[in-house]
Amino acid sequence: MGTTQDLNSLRIDRSMKNTPRESRWARRWIVIGILLFLLLGAVRTIYSYLNKEIPVTVVRVTNAATAGAAGASAGSVTLNATGYIIAHHKIQVASKVVGKVAWIGVEKGDRVKQGQVIVRLEDDEYRAQLQQAKGQLLSLEARLQELLNGSRPEEVAVAKANLAQAQADLANAKVNLNRTRQLADAKVFSSQALDDAQARYDAAAARVASLERSFELVRIGPRQEVIEQVRGQIEQAKGQVAFSQTQLANTVIRAPSTGTILERIVEKGEFVTTSFVGEKGAKGYVVSMADLNDLQVELDINQNDFAKLGPKQKGIVTADAYPDRKYDGFIEEISPEANRQKATVQVKVKVANPDEYLRPEMNASVAFLSEDKPSGQGPLTAARPVIFVPATAVRGGAVFVYLNGRAVKKTVRVGGSTQQGLRIEDGLIGGEDLIVNPPAELQDGAKVKRQ
Repeated sequence: MGTTQDLNSLRIDRSMKNTPRESRWARRWIVIGILLFLLLGAVRTIYSYLNKEIPVTVVRVTNAATAGAAGASAGSVTLNATGYIIAHHKIQVASKVVGKVAWIGVEKGDRVKQGQVIVRLEDDEYRAQLQQAKGQLLSLEARLQELLNGSRPEEVAVAKANLAQAQADLANAKVNLNRTRQLADAKVFSSQALDDAQARYDAAAARVASLERSFELVRIGPRQEVIEQVRGQIEQAKGQVAFSQTQLANTVIRAPSTGTILERIVEKGEFVTTSFVGEKGAKGYVVSMADLNDLQVELDINQNDFAKLGPKQKGIVTADAYPDRKYDGFIEEISPEANRQKATVQVKVKVANPDEYLRPEMNASVAFLSEDKPSGQGPLTAARPVIFVPATAVRGGAVFVYLNGRAVKKTVRVGGSTQQGLRIEDGLIGGEDLIVNPPAELQDGAKVKRQ
């Protein structure tokens, strides 16, 4: 019995074995490292998927008119071009004076009328300058009035009395001089006494002459030259007052024309200067605005197609955002020089009947019409393009257009199938870069590259 107990005491009890604390922490860090590695790999995979460029095949969409299809009658589309809608006259409203914004009363998209106050600047300094200029003007006007009125009677009387006193002193000095000369001849007074009497007489005579001239000046008043000089100073002061008033008025910034606020540049408390400094410094202008009833489509026409266009040529404008809405237009401006790098000529088409749907910087297309149109047909019916696309480009009632390195999905209405391809009744106007055989994973807005 004792031997059995001794053997049991030597047996290792494995249930009592414990894992060291260091081993548990090591396993945790290994697990965390593996999870972090997997997470980074997943993020990299997702990023690569979202930013990968899908290779695609692109063809240019044409219509029956531009492709020389048989039966293209007068008044059909002669050229399709794409570009951007711009405001004909975009205005950056700037400040004429330097100051800090005290109030701004417009937001982006607000419609304003000509003369409407849009920004006020702090004007304490300009009011003080105006007050100072007005004070200087009042002082000079008072000086001029004083010169025009001449001397007052009291001033003339004082000058006359001073002259009379000097004349009396002169007469007394003359009597003393004669007496002193007689006594000096009799050897009673010395020659020095005679000299002193002569000096007193000469001084009294000089004082009388001076007071006579002063009395005459007081009596006749100021010189005409002095009056004209003060009048010139008054005109200069009036100009300073006008300038200060203009500077004060310029602290109130008004809309120069009726239009819509496109961008609001400044906020309350920001500093405005008369020249542009930068985004983090003083602002050179406060808002930008334009009349959205005066819109154009800016197009870069290939030089090979430029001969198809002429001044005032009409066309149909379509915005990519609203393909069902058509707008009349005509060529309003043709650049006098070509772009050598692009081999294009810039043309601007005026939108004759814009509405609230059109916005500057929207993508737009223009279908230019031939000069002659069939009688009894308006420009819209005569300009309807006849477009054929490859059947492999249409997927689920939509096509993908290549635009600035991305695939843009457009819904189309297919009219039927011909030897030329599928006839598109609506959704395209021609001139687009169409993606054929779009990959199954291609989505709207995906990055693509031409094969």
